[in-house]
Amino acid sequence: MAIANLLTQLTPQLITPENFQPYGQVIFPTDDGKQFDEKDAQLSLAGIPRFYIMHLRKVGLKFQSLARHQQCTQCLGSLGGKEWFMAVAPASPPDQVDIAQIAAFRITGNCFIKLNAGTWHAGPLFADEFIDFYNLELHDTNINDYEVCNLRKLYNLSFELQICSLS
Repeated sequence: MAIANLLTQLTPQLITPENFQPYGQVIFPTDDGKQFDEKDAQLSLAGIPRFYIMHLRKVGLKFQSLARHQQCTQCLGSLGGKEWFMAVAPASPPDQVDIAQIAAFRITGNCFIKLNAGTWHAGPLFADEFIDFYNLELHDTNINDYEVCNLRKLYNLSFELQICSLS
């Protein structure tokens, strides 16, 4: 007899540079001419960078696996000011992901995120019909640097974001 998969509700928090710091950076607009500093994306791209627009359709707000890239950072942001969500967990071996440390973030359309190398992530997640995202990673990230932790297989868990309105 199969054991029922446990669906866990996760409430996203509004992203800030402080609460996202363990996983990466949040980058907001700055004035042109500002000198490079610690608030700029601290990139690790040892290889040929790939900067492209990723078109995603009907992704939804549920996930049962996390992915990571250990050889580079990754930057993601939505086009058109669309709001979206990302679930993350600290870097760890795939069979030791601490499910209690999985956090979800609400990302406004006026910023982008930089994921630290090794950060586990599920997303971009969203309820819209589609969203276009700009994505900066290495040209071969999804071939040579893509590791998955199947939470359903390891822990019999899947997650669903519980979205609360911002008032």
